Amino acid sequence: MRTSKWVMPAVLSVVLVGGWACNPDAFQPTTVRTFNQVQRLGNPLVSEVFLAKRSHPVHGSTGPAQDNALISAELKAFVANVAGRNATVQNTLAAVLLPDELIIQTDQDPGTVGWLSWALANGWGGRKLTDDVVDAGLDAIFGPLLDPNNTSPGLESDHVDANDVPFLGTFPYLAAPHLP
Repeated sequence: MRTSKWVMPAVLSVVLVGGWACNPDAFQPTTVRTFNQVQRLGNPLVSEVFLAKRSHPVHGSTGPAQDNALISAELKAFVANVAGRNATVQNTLAAVLLPDELIIQTDQDPGTVGWLSWALANGWGGRKLTDDVVDAGLDAIFGPLLDPNNTSPGLESDHVDANDVPFLGTFPYLAAPHLP
């Protein structure tokens, strides 16, 4: 028997069977998976600063569509009662931070990327790894960024001015975590 008569059908059957065998759908039934959302963080400080710890499970398990109804009053109350700021500052912060989503306007110039740039300067939005979003947020809450009156000097910064480890030049860009 000539080799060419049986080699081609053998190779073809291996390819066909092998291709079928490598297909995970061929062995696993299609199932609907459900996930339990544990936490979400769109804008820095919304959950960590404005909301009481008892409110974190509600914020973490609901979607952004419910933010105005569920957490707007608590956010404004923090700004009024803890930071001592007026209604203009309360309403401005609620308007740019709720719903708690990281907004990216892809129709804008990517060179304008920056935290809250979509709201403050009609920019791209998003955030760069180098954005000091904690200082920007604290300055908006306690400092003169939104209103020069009734500020809380010393609270407008976390006083952490740089990373202790530089960012990587390639994905995942963040430095490896510090291990104990």
